Amino acid sequence: MEESLSTRRNFLQAASATAIAVSASTALAADAATDKTIVAVIGTGGMGMNHVRNLAARTDVDVAWVCDVDEQRLANAADTIAKAGGKTPRKTKDLREVLADPKVVAVWIATPDHWHTPAALLALEAGKHVYVEKPCSHNILEGRLLVDAAKRTGKVVQVGTQSRSTGMIREGIERVLSGEIGNVLVSKAWNSQLRGNIGKSQPGTPPANLDYDTWLGPAPVVPYRPNMLPGIWRWWYDFGCGDIGNDGVHDIDVALWGLGVNSHPSRVTCFGSKLFFDDDQQFPDTQYSVCEYAADAKTGLKKQFIFEQRIWSPYVQEGYENGAAFYGTKGVLIMGHTVGWKLYGPRNKLIAEKTGSVDLVAHHTNFLDCVRGKGTQPHASAMVGHLAATVVHLSNIAARTGVALDFEPQTEQITNHDAAAKLVRRQYRTGHWGVPKNV
Repeated sequence: MEESLSTRRNFLQAASATAIAVSASTALAADAATDKTIVAVIGTGGMGMNHVRNLAARTDVDVAWVCDVDEQRLANAADTIAKAGGKTPRKTKDLREVLADPKVVAVWIATPDHWHTPAALLALEAGKHVYVEKPCSHNILEGRLLVDAAKRTGKVVQVGTQSRSTGMIREGIERVLSGEIGNVLVSKAWNSQLRGNIGKSQPGTPPANLDYDTWLGPAPVVPYRPNMLPGIWRWWYDFGCGDIGNDGVHDIDVALWGLGVNSHPSRVTCFGSKLFFDDDQQFPDTQYSVCEYAADAKTGLKKQFIFEQRIWSPYVQEGYENGAAFYGTKGVLIMGHTVGWKLYGPRNKLIAEKTGSVDLVAHHTNFLDCVRGKGTQPHASAMVGHLAATVVHLSNIAARTGVALDFEPQTEQITNHDAAAKLVRRQYRTGHWGVPKNV
């Protein structure tokens, strides 16, 4: 058995090297017979299946591969595509098999957070365009590696913050950035909803349908627990980023967009605790973060971003459960990213409003247009995703350490606290093939 695994590993490594060697000039952007872009989906859980269903319904793509470490999810994804009228895709639990196929032009990565950047880096080096779910990184260093890899390879990276491609939201942000509410000095995002108690557990045996070792990947090896999967990994330091990195990052991204910042904050403080849940989850259920940005070159004024989270309180504030607000010198715009927005001017007069829901299909289309060279840019580039994810990571670090952080935006280092500075990166599993290079 050991010899078999070794042989397979050598084959996959050789195949991956072959795929990487394929030049951009010979990699096909579409199946010549059908004019469909050949893609793959890596990770077919909750959000992954949203991608599968939407991609299977398109007439301009061919989902050639699905990849997941859970046999049941893998079979369900393949069956969904076949029933939608497409070819039955090839199935694998090892993403290297997908990346070794020179026909695959682009991959959707919807794995747990700890695999986002490692998988994206492998895909970029294999010559694939990448759509990667949010948050685009598990830590700040990974985000920088992703930005650099996108630039180095010249491949398209789209982060799964689909609000960036939603018409209703784009119109609201355009109004903010065009000055309709004056100079925006402060923006705020909030995440208020009711999550479930994940309970308390002891180490156990993974289910037979799960390849737990591959699921762990480059993360440190820890025992399987029944309240880690599926989806619950978000609340564990080794694998997720808490709900601030799950739902919160959508609103954080929108709030930073309208604030007009194109760099990282220079100071961050965050209070975060478990005030409600008595269970194993490691991240705060209650969080309040404040970020200060250096003086804007155009106005000479500093800017402030605020994030607040209560995942035990499913009640609206400023009209929306989850949302973003933009506070200008001549008005305010309040937005619920799945509902709509309202713009108020002097004396709180309602000037404009719009309703609508998030458009995932439009985000897919924007990505595919970029892949096909149609002269557009990804709405949620690697850098856009990195800016939002860094706020997530800094907020979590500040909450864990109880320290107000000084952050150097250029070097992406915490400069005033040694223990906090170490959390800019993570510990990886020694010798695993998924560990990013130079970490």
